Amino acid sequence: MKLTNFVKMGTSLSAVLLLAACGNAPADEEVSGENGEEASGSTGSVQVDGSSTVFPIMEAVAEEFSIENPDARATIGVSGSGGGFEKFIAGETDISNASRPIQEEEVALLDEAGIDYTEFQIALDGLSVVVNPENDWVDYLTTDELYQIWAEEGGADTWADVREGWPDEEIELFSPGTDSGTYDYFDEVILDGDQIEKDASLSEDDNILVQGVQGSPNGLAYLGYAYYAENQDTVKIVPIENSDGEIVEPTSETVQNGTYEPFSRPLFIYVKHESMSENDTAYEFAKYTLENAGEMATEVGYVALDDAAYDEALETLEGLR
Repeated sequence: MKLTNFVKMGTSLSAVLLLAACGNAPADEEVSGENGEEASGSTGSVQVDGSSTVFPIMEAVAEEFSIENPDARATIGVSGSGGGFEKFIAGETDISNASRPIQEEEVALLDEAGIDYTEFQIALDGLSVVVNPENDWVDYLTTDELYQIWAEEGGADTWADVREGWPDEEIELFSPGTDSGTYDYFDEVILDGDQIEKDASLSEDDNILVQGVQGSPNGLAYLGYAYYAENQDTVKIVPIENSDGEIVEPTSETVQNGTYEPFSRPLFIYVKHESMSENDTAYEFAKYTLENAGEMATEVGYVALDDAAYDEALETLEGLR
């Protein structure tokens, strides 16, 4: 695959939160609070890595978890869904975040490594296509037009190639990196597995994609909805024509009811059974995630699941102890 202007943060991008606010007490020991009272909460550590799309949820969860467990240490890395699974397979993490389901080859490698795991869906995302605010010609795009733009054989290098009357200006493309679950999802639903072979700037960090579009009047990117929501004053959302011919923007309602298709998608965490049974902090963090994922997802711009889905997940998690 030919890729130029390749910007890949990969595993070197570790947007890490070190949430050990006070004290240096050994893990798993009780800590005395003020007036000699025993402090409650976890004092160990948990390692989490994976999807940049899921990261805003896990960042919010980790911040709240640290308030209730000030002596616990949660490290939240961002290396993409694929990069996160690589670390999970290597036994480096307790929890792996993903914006796509685990792939067959990853399942096989986990089995080979003797790592048992459970998948939990924690929210829904509306994969979002964005352009620069100066772009006043793109009112919506079809999936066929997206294929023309992103596929090597699609034939659309300028906006005029996409639709008659649009400017004869070259489109500047910004895409998640190949370790990203967002890349895999877009590749599957738009490119039919052909992968991106055009000149495109790639990064596992969605913030870099946002910055690329912010700096380019002819920029076009796709990314998780939370990153659009956070930057909606400086990038412009592109509505998508669904299979019924409806022009739809990603919102909580359209993502939940499925009319924003094919870009409504589930978000996941994968937990290692050994960590859940032997690492109290990892278990408590996973439990706290499932208890609060709906609220946190809504706060950062994603869509929560029904309460019943989280209740069922919590019962499953408890069974891993």
